[in-house]
Amino acid sequence: MMKVPLMFCLAILATTVAHADNASDYTEQRQPCANFDSQRQVFFGDLHVHTRYSLDASTQGTRTTPAQAYAFAQGAKIGIQPWDEEGNAARSLQLRRPLDFAMVSDHAELIGEVQMCNTPETDGYNSWQCLLYRYIPRGAYYLFNYMATMRASHLGMCGEAGEKCRLAALQPWGEMQDAAEQAYDRSDTCAFTSFVGYEWTGMQSSSGGNLHRNVVFRNADVPRLPAGYIQTPGANLLWQALERDCLQGEGRCDALVIPHNSNLSAGYMFSGELDGGGVMTPEYAANRRRFEPLVEIMQHKGASECFYAAVAGSDELCAFEQLPKDNIAGYDSPPGRGTGFVRQVLADGLALERDLGVNPYQFGVIASTDTHLGAPGAVAEDGFPGHGGAGVPARDEIPPGLPDKLEYNPGGLAAVWAEENSRDALFAAMRRRETYATSGPRIVTRFFGGWDYPQDLCAQPEATRLAYERGVPMGGVLTPRPERAAPVFMVAASQDSGTAASPGIPLQRVQVIKGWVDERGETHQRVIDVAGDADNGASVDLKTCATRGEGHAQLCQVWRDDNFDPGQAAFYYTRVLENPSCRWSQRQCVAAGVDCADPATITEGYSGCCAETHRPVVQERAWSSPIWYTPDNGSGQAQADASAPEG
Repeated sequence: MMKVPLMFCLAILATTVAHADNASDYTEQRQPCANFDSQRQVFFGDLHVHTRYSLDASTQGTRTTPAQAYAFAQGAKIGIQPWDEEGNAARSLQLRRPLDFAMVSDHAELIGEVQMCNTPETDGYNSWQCLLYRYIPRGAYYLFNYMATMRASHLGMCGEAGEKCRLAALQPWGEMQDAAEQAYDRSDTCAFTSFVGYEWTGMQSSSGGNLHRNVVFRNADVPRLPAGYIQTPGANLLWQALERDCLQGEGRCDALVIPHNSNLSAGYMFSGELDGGGVMTPEYAANRRRFEPLVEIMQHKGASECFYAAVAGSDELCAFEQLPKDNIAGYDSPPGRGTGFVRQVLADGLALERDLGVNPYQFGVIASTDTHLGAPGAVAEDGFPGHGGAGVPARDEIPPGLPDKLEYNPGGLAAVWAEENSRDALFAAMRRRETYATSGPRIVTRFFGGWDYPQDLCAQPEATRLAYERGVPMGGVLTPRPERAAPVFMVAASQDSGTAASPGIPLQRVQVIKGWVDERGETHQRVIDVAGDADNGASVDLKTCATRGEGHAQLCQVWRDDNFDPGQAAFYYTRVLENPSCRWSQRQCVAAGVDCADPATITEGYSGCCAETHRPVVQERAWSSPIWYTPDNGSGQAQADASAPEG
């Protein structure tokens, strides 16, 4: 009999035990994944996807079903509007690489109305509201949304207390669940994970500020109907409904909530107050921290990382995909520092923790598309057809020229570090905030923080294991500080590997962003380049979109905060930057032969190519979830956070 080395046997045993423990944590029946890694692996997905059951998508001609959206995420081709009389699509979309996970997140408020107005045998089909929906869809878009998201009310055809529309919603809600079930790979291959979820869609009426949130369920055990803004017109009321209808139920229902695109919230998404105004309470802060562990930092309606103003000392990289307005209603109100940008909100959370004993804004980050074509993960800059929604409609014809508003973009991806590609493993990772966001590319990045990482950690063969053992990953809270120690971080990043037909762009540099609160309660921010080189000479030819210059396939650095003050609460996150490349709009301007010096080349629909607001160059990026430091002021908060359960 062949002798097997003892250490090899111990390694196999350790992996088997870890896998068995993970399998015992499943909240629904499935086979354990064959591809299991105790040091975790990255999975890319999209948690913000609208199909035919979202009113804004359907009134713009989207016919993609939830099942087709999940098939698209796995590599299938779908047709998109406009459609001819025989039901043939004029355009199609297909991903170059499948996603690992996705979630259809149709608007909970109006799925019943959409079903009613499209189903002849349904009571209410011939109501004037449904006639408006079918014959003047853009009018219905504004009326239905105004009533649902600003007035928190159903329309008259829904009957007493909206009961008819709630009954009509059972069919599409059931279809969403069935589609997710059929798409979920429960075999040991674990090729694809689908989540059941929806969007809760509210708006602050006076400012037009976006209050939208996506609800993600851990498994197939979900409420009979989703709780929308009409039933729960406040974030705290949504949490209460999830507590009542999900967490306190007899099954294994579990859920988390993700606020999204706070860049359009006019400051109301993270106001520092209660939902209806008034001083935030510790109870409210704790509930917010419990239910909302993540925030969407990027989607096709702009980036929400930080505000840029052209003044001395500003972080110019904050200008990335910044929109000209601070609200989703389109009111002419420019963005500002207090609009709801994530970096400032993270700092505000530190300040609130001083008074409340708990940080309500201690969240990790993800990105997604917010596609209204049912096309999860369609983030390529080349060939971008727009995402619908608030963008340029194409219900009746393909618009001439640029297919979307200049201010919009293809959106981003959610990245999750988990042991395997299963609902439970991904959900647990989201709960512990071990996530990051990208503006589209599949950049791979890790971020760890501790007190005694060696300077050569990047070069060690078991760097990841040591980083976990001696510290915390992105989304974590540093353990209590040893005497006279300063925090040390390991930052690692790899460029998107791309495909043979579309290779990835090399990395330019990695930055650490630090925020802190001083003794007076004032917040501060600092940006530090820790790896790579901002002046590497990389550029892009705007006439051909060819890229030039050198970059990095990989970057890794151990960085110590030598300016650390143990009496100041702080957060740290990373920003990984690619070399510059052509933005989607410039690619289409080049393809159309537009030369801004020659007016004859600026054909219909392409005037935006030469607009002052046009941004021809994009520097794609990834943002890690933060790592926090909280001084142990006797409240026990720092220790409690550091030892919190992961799932």
